[in-house]
Amino acid sequence: MKKASQLPKPAKPFRPYPLFMVAILALLAAMWAGLYRLGWQLPALQPTLPMAHGPLMVGGFMGVVISLERAVGLGKKWAYGAPILHSIGTLILLFGWETSVGALFIALGSVWLVAVLIQIARIHLALHSVTIAAGSVAFAVGNLLWFSGWLIPYVVAWWIGFLILTIVGERLELSRVVRLGRSAYGFFILGIGTLACALFATWINFEFAMRLLGFSMVVLSGWLLYFDVARRRVKAGGQARFIAITLLSGYLWMGISGLLMLWFAGMLAGPRYDAMLHSFFLGFSINMIFAHAPIVFPALLKLNMRFSPRFYSHTLLLQLSLLLRIVGDLFLWQPGRLWGGMLNVVTIVLFLLNTLLSLKNKDSSAD
Repeated sequence: MKKASQLPKPAKPFRPYPLFMVAILALLAAMWAGLYRLGWQLPALQPTLPMAHGPLMVGGFMGVVISLERAVGLGKKWAYGAPILHSIGTLILLFGWETSVGALFIALGSVWLVAVLIQIARIHLALHSVTIAAGSVAFAVGNLLWFSGWLIPYVVAWWIGFLILTIVGERLELSRVVRLGRSAYGFFILGIGTLACALFATWINFEFAMRLLGFSMVVLSGWLLYFDVARRRVKAGGQARFIAITLLSGYLWMGISGLLMLWFAGMLAGPRYDAMLHSFFLGFSINMIFAHAPIVFPALLKLNMRFSPRFYSHTLLLQLSLLLRIVGDLFLWQPGRLWGGMLNVVTIVLFLLNTLLSLKNKDSSAD
């Protein structure tokens, strides 16, 4: 029998800190570029950074985090190719090297993510897993179109489709505990079916496609607000209530974005375009990040996170600052736009600080 000293030491868990740090850098750089584009007198840092605002936020920050989450979930080493490729493309954009090369790596990472999610769907074949996999296909198509030369405003619809299908697929999976009826599934299929038609319509008539996308967002917002388990978890305490309130806030913002898209579908720039997009990418997507961070971040970083009531500070500030920005956009009130955007950035920095203060090493915590 081997002595204890001769036994092999247990393998240390893989902690993808470098990849996660690339995602955080992408988020910070995207926010800086966003303030520059909004009108704040800031240095551009490097010439291509302002135009990389959207790609860094979606392909960099969200692409790295979501693909990393899927790789951890699948538990296969090859799955980490997706976040690695996303990270390489993100670094190329951050340092201002050839934009097309950065776009290529991000596109390849999203194609790799499709392979990961197809494998997950094969293991757990269901409507929710197919929906999430379809979201990765939308992401890959959008990134390939961006690499091929499509302008960002025309690619945005595919990025929106990626984020919506990813989230509604995850929420559908969790909503199985309430035993959804036929009407709920019919409502769900109407929403994602309309969304799919909207994405394909971008090749035919872009304005019509955006209106159709806006309609699908309103439908799916209504589905989430009514059928998602978050509505039933508001009465719970602690972290469960925080997550529920934050999720419901995000669902409401997606509906608002859908209504704005129905109204301003033909716009490709300007304050109303800003309102249409950021009510989704900040109102919906960042609320989803805030809500899922207490669960996802510890799983990715192999750390514990202790819930704190101070989490409500960044959630509340996000809603108020975004409301200020949207009002400024719609009424062409430049101070509201500027300070709303600045407070959006302060909100996300506060979120990162609150999260950092709540994380601790599993090995050093006994409780």
